[in-house]
Amino acid sequence: MSRSVALVTCRALPDGDPDDVGLPAALAAHGMASSWEIWDDPDVDWAGFDLVLIRSPWDYPDRRDAFIAWARSVPRLSNPADVLDWNTDKRYLADLALAGLPVVPTAFVAPGDDIDERVLDGEMVVKPAVSAGARGTGRFSDPGAARAHIAALHAEGAIAMVQPYVPSVDDEGETGLVYLGGAFSHAFRKAPILTAQGVAPMADPVGGLPAAEAMFAQETITARDADTAYRATADWVLLYVRERFGPLAYARIDLVAGPDGTPLLMEAELTEPSLYLWLGVGASDRLARAVADRVHAER
Repeated sequence: MSRSVALVTCRALPDGDPDDVGLPAALAAHGMASSWEIWDDPDVDWAGFDLVLIRSPWDYPDRRDAFIAWARSVPRLSNPADVLDWNTDKRYLADLALAGLPVVPTAFVAPGDDIDERVLDGEMVVKPAVSAGARGTGRFSDPGAARAHIAALHAEGAIAMVQPYVPSVDDEGETGLVYLGGAFSHAFRKAPILTAQGVAPMADPVGGLPAAEAMFAQETITARDADTAYRATADWVLLYVRERFGPLAYARIDLVAGPDGTPLLMEAELTEPSLYLWLGVGASDRLARAVADRVHAER
């Protein structure tokens, strides 16, 4: 008997992101019918699906509380709501650092907090603690400009996070490692987005570009091999998450080279990451198989 899977997206992407174009066919090959569903559509019967798979609900940063409330209302959700609640606020990085994981040093500044001048020393990145697609992210070397961006984020009710800019990103970019069903699938290189001082430019929805593209900065993605050190670091992050929350259908771990060349964690993307399935041979099938295993485990 065919099982049914809801692929969760947002109103700006009613047919999902092109990154997932091969996923419905891969799911069908594993005996599962699928459909794209908008997370805040009140007419969707989420209980009617065998599994609800988060993919591209990229408008959630503006309504995080509503998104998490929705996630907690869905009976069979992957990844689970507890993971989404934790992962959609970048203060999760503090938990990982406390656990001893190698995280890019990060300070969080809530509205009304005093700013530790030490975090404004040198070149830095400032972004909101709840964000996606590099929205609201800026690169600064002038403390005054960084303070102004923090103030602008506070004026919107956001908590700001401040990290030192990692120089290796300019030449090497970031390395993303994709895990499907708990197993490593493939890796990629993300070219630097913050190539100049100031806030990352977003795509302009005027002039022919789809409105969805205004939700995230445009990125250049290419295939990359992940060496042993990067694999070990990403595995360590996933071990922490699995021990705390249980198994995940998918995860993306973004790493950069620290000053001595060792990998540092930039982000653990566990909510709605682009998985760049087209870069990994058989990746769509691996994700579909992980979903099928989860569906059968639920029955």
